[in-house]
Amino acid sequence: MASKQEEWITVANERALQKKTHVSFPQLKYPSLRDGGFKDPLQWLTGKALDDGAEGLWRIHDKLYDFTSFMKNHPGGEEWLELTKGTDITEAFESHHLNPSTERLLCKFYIRDAQMPRNSPFTFKEDGFYKTLKQAVYKELKNVPIESYKTADRITDGLLVILLCSSSVASSATNYWLALFWRFVAAISLTLLTVTCHNYIHRRTNWRMYLFNLSMWSYRDFRVSHVLSHHLYTNTLMDAELSILEPVLIYNPRADKPLHAKIGFITQYIFFPFLFLISFMKRFLSAFLRRGFFRTHYRWHDAIGFTLPFIMLLTSGASCFHVLYTWIWINCTGSLLFFIIAVNAAHHHPDAIKDGDQPSNETPDWGEHQVEALLDRKDINSNTFAVITLFGDHALHHMFPTLDHGDLKYLHPIFLDLCEKYQANYRASTQFQLVVGQIKENFRTKFKTRDERKGK
Repeated sequence: MASKQEEWITVANERALQKKTHVSFPQLKYPSLRDGGFKDPLQWLTGKALDDGAEGLWRIHDKLYDFTSFMKNHPGGEEWLELTKGTDITEAFESHHLNPSTERLLCKFYIRDAQMPRNSPFTFKEDGFYKTLKQAVYKELKNVPIESYKTADRITDGLLVILLCSSSVASSATNYWLALFWRFVAAISLTLLTVTCHNYIHRRTNWRMYLFNLSMWSYRDFRVSHVLSHHLYTNTLMDAELSILEPVLIYNPRADKPLHAKIGFITQYIFFPFLFLISFMKRFLSAFLRRGFFRTHYRWHDAIGFTLPFIMLLTSGASCFHVLYTWIWINCTGSLLFFIIAVNAAHHHPDAIKDGDQPSNETPDWGEHQVEALLDRKDINSNTFAVITLFGDHALHHMFPTLDHGDLKYLHPIFLDLCEKYQANYRASTQFQLVVGQIKENFRTKFKTRDERKGK
């Protein structure tokens, strides 16, 4: 056994140095456009289209479909199909459509079989873990209280009111300590509001998803980097939330990881305060660097972020300079808090599989990979407010992203039963252990075998 583990680690190190493929999944092509350029969501989509063999259409498993005539009638909104045209949407289709009748509609849009094999390792077998869980969850949803979604709505709306009021007071306060206090209140409310909006970005077009843009980040970009990339290809080289942070922060284990990445738990405090504004600037600059960007990707809601300082200016009576200073302070502090929450939420722990670690097999069940790629937090999952504002119920949310966070607690018994039945490697930790784990993951340079991740 020891020799086989040593052989795996040796081969994995060679793959990592060659950078020609995914280390854990050698049958896949190394993602096009991953390491250069702007590293923005549009670049990720462009690179994915080059690798997916969708031939300008939409690919689901090994078949090609043309949804052009269906885009405006798509129940989830036209934007999802617009963004994914020319790519393989197998994982997105499977995880975003719980109703089995959806699959029967596909035949209306079938064009032909794909010529290339899928550039994804994940499978969705009918008797596999995820498909079985999905069927059970669809039936159980009938027993979920109809009013459960209102909790998230109330929390989100309340945070919006607190943000608007505290930002205005922070601008108008003349006492330094009082102004500082209200800046912190505004920054915390901006942070938590941005997190709660994530609950709505996964779903059909709705007004609360636009509130995400108060952070100066674009919910549309987040739909790509988070929903279509991170959620579907978690902790692999196709996970844009990892590649966009490189080379400043490197969460995948690598033997040649530089010092600044090893101390990423310190580096992040220099980098994270500016990510909200950096995301906006990258998107804005793309308008001038990419032909037709305004028509194809830029939208009216990219200006929503400026409504916050505008309201502060109108209501506070402070000077433009003071309002600008206060707003930037709130935004940068909110950005720092948001990303600290995000990196300590589930995925950055030595026991969560990353590219380089040995997978359960080279074509794992998608749901089992999701379980392997995170650790849940018992202390967060026990509190509804914490679940909604701190990325709680992470395992179930990853597998059923279109469900409201308020619904997920009712699905735990089914989920845990099937994890036991299929021997899925589900682990529940605590928030403190995830913080410690993130520090260890920054330092990690060695790959792990299956047995090492399971503690054997």
